[in-house]
Amino acid sequence: MKLILASKSPRRQELIKGLGFDYSICTYDTDESFPESLQAGDIPAYLAQKKAAHYPRVLLQDEILLTADTVVWINGKVLNKPQSEAEAIEMLDQICGNTHEVFTGICLKGNAMEHIFVEQTFVSCSQLSLEEKKFYIQNYNPFDKAGSYGIQDWFGYAAVQKINGCFYNVMGLPVHRLRQEMKALQLI
Repeated sequence: MKLILASKSPRRQELIKGLGFDYSICTYDTDESFPESLQAGDIPAYLAQKKAAHYPRVLLQDEILLTADTVVWINGKVLNKPQSEAEAIEMLDQICGNTHEVFTGICLKGNAMEHIFVEQTFVSCSQLSLEEKKFYIQNYNPFDKAGSYGIQDWFGYAAVQKINGCFYNVMGLPVHRLRQEMKALQLI
C-alpha cells in the first residue's frame, strides 16, 4: 500500500512521518467553502471528502489517499484560518478564557473504497492580555492555523490550561485514531 498525503500542512507531514508510514506528498488547491447548514464536526468531514474528490488523478489499486481538515468550533460557529492580525486577535479573544472544540475530519480513499471519520478534542484556554495576543501573532504567524493558534507553540505553553481528547488532533492529525482506523480497514 502506498499512502499519499494530500496536505500542505507541515504539521500533518511531521505527524504522518512520525507514524513510520511509507508515504508521498501531493498538494493541490481545493475550494474550502462548505454549506452554511453544516455544524461542528460535519464541516471538516465534508471538507476532507471534498479534498479527496478533487484529487487530480485516478488512484492506482495499491494507493490510499489521505485528506484532512481541521476546524475550531466555539459558540456555535467555526473559526477558520485568520486573514489579518485583527481577525486573529478577534479569534483569540473568543478562545481565551473559554473552552472550545477542535474537530479534524479525515478521508481515506482508495481505488474502490472511501472511509471518513472525525475526531473531537476539547481545549480550555486561560485569558491572555491584548499585548500577549499581539506578541503571539507577531512572533508566531498563526495565519495558517484554524482558530489562529498552534497548541505546539508559545500559545499552547502560555494559554492552554487543559485538553480533553487527542493532543495531536489539535495539531491537525489524530495519529492514534488514524492508525486504528487504518488497521481496521486492513491498510496496515
